[in-house]
Formats: sequence, structure tokens, C-alpha cells
Amino acid sequence: MLYTPIQFRNLELKNRWVMSPMCMYSCENGMANDFHFVHYGSRAQGGTGLIMVEATGVVPKGRITNHCMGIWNDEQAEKLQQIVEFVHSHSESKIGIQLAHAGRKGSTWNNQQISLEEGWETVAPSSIPYHPSERIPHALSTDEVKELVQNFKMAARKAVKAGFDVIEIHGAHGYLIHQFLSPLSNIRTDEYGGSFENRIRFLLEIVDAVNLELNENIALFVRISGTEYAENGWNIEDSVALAKILKEHSVDLIDVSSGGNIHGAKISVFDGYQVPFSSQIKNEAIVKTGAVGLITGVEQAEEILQNEEADLIFVAREILRNPYLAVQGSFEMKEDCFFPHQYTRAKISS
Repeated sequence: MLYTPIQFRNLELKNRWVMSPMCMYSCENGMANDFHFVHYGSRAQGGTGLIMVEATGVVPKGRITNHCMGIWNDEQAEKLQQIVEFVHSHSESKIGIQLAHAGRKGSTWNNQQISLEEGWETVAPSSIPYHPSERIPHALSTDEVKELVQNFKMAARKAVKAGFDVIEIHGAHGYLIHQFLSPLSNIRTDEYGGSFENRIRFLLEIVDAVNLELNENIALFVRISGTEYAENGWNIEDSVALAKILKEHSVDLIDVSSGGNIHGAKISVFDGYQVPFSSQIKNEAIVKTGAVGLITGVEQAEEILQNEEADLIFVAREILRNPYLAVQGSFEMKEDCFFPHQYTRAKISS
């Protein structure tokens, strides 16, 4: 199954390998540069079915660091378009972008909050910092929340114009959307807080707004944390319930990660440790999912698909180590995969 196509709307991926979105901390003023061109282009040459561009801020204060990527202006989008056009012209890969807002986990460097002079005032659903040592974030007003929904919409419009095949909304890892989802970080009393229905409202409004910018050739993914590993926090049952609703709002795939919202949460990490969350969401919500989390080999990836635990395999560290993971895996499994014609003499025939 790893080398069989899969379709989302009118978009077909040639195989099930996905390069997971990973921050590179290498931008100035949110702008992609030659590093990103090589970084993403090399994974396309390696046969990856879908390449996801890193978490990209929809506003300047939505970034994690001063060196994270942005798509709040046309100049940034035009630079990204050059990468998209290379991927489309020189491979069979598709390429997506993850739209994000870091919320209270922004204005950092090396996992430490930086000064206001170097960074910015962070925002959150409620005035609760991620760590007690950090500045108290500004609690967003109702009007400010609605403005951010429009920021996501405008970022999606720019991404569509740049030619991206997939838009992913980052609702995981303790960033702003996740902060709204969790009752531990969201203690609002307005329409965006309190009940489960209110806490998911911000994400649903973003999904609906972004969908207005898409067409049947562009797929919509949402990344969530299946659980935040904290008592009375966001859990897998909440994620299943959310996934059912997201499916009704024309979300094509749930990209299932975990954790990130509660400082010091105890997480047992092992190969494929997040796959059970993907499996439960896929099979209980009857929705396509992506699995991520220490997936390092072809046999492991194939087993996840065969066991119907996920539909796509998101790979992070392993594809940093090996940009040619997909094509090398195809040699091992004797399957067909894109291989650059310039490298034909190195191809191992199946």
C-alpha cells in the first residue's frame, strides 16, 4: 500500500510517504531562501509523495521564533511559489503548507522566551502562560479572535495563488488553536470557551473560512494532538469527536500527533508511539488519517497501512537524515517510485 496512489478531492498523491512539516528556523522576516529551495526540492527528488512546508505564520506574531516562515504578505508567497514550481516541474511530488499561529508559545529562541525588545507580546485564549516563568500572554478579545480567522483565510488565499496542493491547519502541539481546544489553557466565558462546542469554534471557523479559498484540486488537512497527556485535558475521545465534526466541514485528512500544550507532561516515547491515536480516530470517526511519530522504516510504514491504522505516513527526523527515503524504500520493496531521470544510472531496477 505504501506505493499505491491515494486521492483527496481531485488531488492524487503517487505514494503514501509525507514529509512532515518541520520548522527550520532559517528565515529572515518570514522569507524562504535558497536553503528552503534545496531542502524541499531534495525531498521531491527523493520520491516523497507529499512534501509539507513547515509551520508558517499567518501574522508576524504568529511565529514561534523570529526566524520562522511567514505568509502574511505577497513577497513571502512569491518566494514560496518558486519552490512550488520547482517541485511541480521536476518531480511527481505534491506540496502543501502548514498554516499556523504559535499563540502563547511564540516569541522564543532555543525553547526559551525572548525579551519584548527582541520579540513580541504573545496572545492566547486566556491569560495563562505555557510555563510559570514566562510573561502572561494577552487574552484575545472576541473581535481579535474573529480577526485571526480572517488572517488564516488571507494566508490560505496567498498559498492557493502560490500553487500549493494541500493546505494544513496546525491545531496541535500547544499552539494557538490547540490552546483554544484544551480546557486547561482555555478558561474563557464567551462563545469561544467553556463547552466542547465553544472550544472547537475557533478551529471550525478557520476551517470554514479557509475552505472558501480552496477548490476541488486542493485538499485540506488539519493537524491535531490526539491527547495532551494531562488529567482533565484534551484527550483521544475529544479528538475522535472533533474529527467527526471536521469531516462534516470538508476536512480531507486528520494529521494525528500528540502533546505540546502542557509543560512537563509525561510522554512515553517509542517507535510508532502516536500511531494508536491515528488508528482510533480513523476507525471511530471514519475519516482518513496520517500517522506520525518515530516511523523510521519501510516495513513499519507498510504495516501501519496494512493494519488500517492510517492512510498516510508522515515522516520527520528520518527524512531529514535521508531525503531519498521514499525511492530507496521502493528499491527494498520492489515497487515503482519517481526517480530523477538525471540519476538513471544509479537506479536499482525492481
